[in-house]
Amino acid sequence: MSNAMPAWTLTENASLKALNTFHVDASAAQLLELHDPSLLPDVLALPHVADTPLLVLGSGSNVLLADDVPGTVLVFANARIDILEHRADHTLVRAGAGVNWHGLVMWSLQNGLSGLENLALIPGTAGAAPIQNIGAYGVQVDEFIQVVEAWDRQAGEWVRLDAEACQFGYRDSLFKQQPDRYLITAIELRLPLLHHLRLGYAGISEEMQAMGVELPVAADVANAVIALRRRKLPDPDVLGNAGSFFKNPVLPLEQVEVLLQHFPDLPVYPAEQDNRRKLSAAWMIEACGWKGHREGDAGVAPQHALVLVNHGTASGAQLLALARQISASVLEKFGVPIEPEPRLVGAQW
Repeated sequence: MSNAMPAWTLTENASLKALNTFHVDASAAQLLELHDPSLLPDVLALPHVADTPLLVLGSGSNVLLADDVPGTVLVFANARIDILEHRADHTLVRAGAGVNWHGLVMWSLQNGLSGLENLALIPGTAGAAPIQNIGAYGVQVDEFIQVVEAWDRQAGEWVRLDAEACQFGYRDSLFKQQPDRYLITAIELRLPLLHHLRLGYAGISEEMQAMGVELPVAADVANAVIALRRRKLPDPDVLGNAGSFFKNPVLPLEQVEVLLQHFPDLPVYPAEQDNRRKLSAAWMIEACGWKGHREGDAGVAPQHALVLVNHGTASGAQLLALARQISASVLEKFGVPIEPEPRLVGAQW
């Protein structure tokens, strides 16, 4: 009898509570776990899969399940990391879609590579990282992505998309704009051996000083980021959440200058375009009195106003209702619309 892991498994009426970091108790008509992504076209063609809507979940760290999923939930379980080539100044690394993101960051540091240290402790998988173009502490993953490998459902073929083709933006990408078209199976990252450390983002230098680090290396930056995140953000294993729920709004400079006349303490950051600025959604939400607020088991984290939390048995619909209340109050007070960062399943914003 063979003990080999099956290439894929299919479970009917599957609970998704362990597959989303909000720990919302939603279910899927079918759960498909795929260990061998090369079989993806064949599995998608199975009658009981092809005839149903498809939702891809990584670790469910950037999704709010507002309802049960009537179709098939696909989870990539390929979790290999491979070094494709070494060059004098960088290494090309391939990570399967199922690789834990934080695990990949720590693996890169252990192998003498840099660049990803500011992205430590972000929950999720390697396959999900390009969709949201994850970022933290002044770094975005698109700076290091060389290729995204995916199955193009529309064209019915495998594609290898370079960073330009991925159309990356702030918390945005081609994959987010066309959420049902591309199924990401792996990413390839170009990681430098020597890298200019990003220490300018609020809190990192202070954390480094508190740690007694005078000449930091990439691993020190990762440790500082981990300490900051653990202090600022609730652990989703303890308190259900999906990290920052709202995106920081990016507005024209003229509008920002008017806002600052009324709210001079409003934090403002540079944006990708010189004539635009990024505002702190957390500051505005806190100014509206939402930090630490709770309605039943749906609430806002007491340590960070951007984070919605599930204190126990909140439904996705209850969390979404709270998010809409928060957004409406920010719009009323500041005239600034804020939008959710996670993908909403079973509802529209």
